[in-house]
Amino acid sequence: MTVGMSDLFVKICGLRTARDVDVAVEAGADAVGFVFAASPRTVDAETARRLSGRVPDHVLTVGVFRGQSMEEVRRLTEESGIRAVQFHGDEGPAYYEALRAPGRTLIRATAAGELPVRCGELDEDLLLLDAPDPGSGTPWNWASPRFTAPEGRWLLAGGLHPDNVRQAVEATGAWGVDVSSGVESERGVKSEQLIRAFVAAARG
Repeated sequence: MTVGMSDLFVKICGLRTARDVDVAVEAGADAVGFVFAASPRTVDAETARRLSGRVPDHVLTVGVFRGQSMEEVRRLTEESGIRAVQFHGDEGPAYYEALRAPGRTLIRATAAGELPVRCGELDEDLLLLDAPDPGSGTPWNWASPRFTAPEGRWLLAGGLHPDNVRQAVEATGAWGVDVSSGVESERGVKSEQLIRAFVAAARG
């Protein structure tokens, strides 16, 4: 998997328009996400293919799935041409085995909890640690002294925005960050100013 030049990996998720994608890339994002699960940010495979065609090779294109059949995930992945698959539900090891392919990055998203987790437990390439209610923009207590950072390469998500992302990175030592609602002017609508501000703040 190719990442950007920055030490901190930044993913901007829930993009739906060409302008969203262009701004995220120009701002220096390492990955852009397209949501195929039910959400105010959902796109279809044709839209994702058109948008991912605007993305340079050094930026990872990610499809986000939750509670969908293996056949649907495979179809949408192939039709859209995305290079990474993010599972945001209860998908078991069989999903990761079935979707593993040369040049494809697999991301496992899980909710933060009391027990420590480790990247690679389901043969994923990246781990995403999110709030208990993913996509809601609700923060979780990543600053708690009881929080144990996952082992391996992991992205911090959940309630991040330009005003708190640097603090979150410094508190947790996250390898990367992921944001969606924290760069929106209203639910499902991205803000160019907030995207740029988030990437700049994340990298200090």
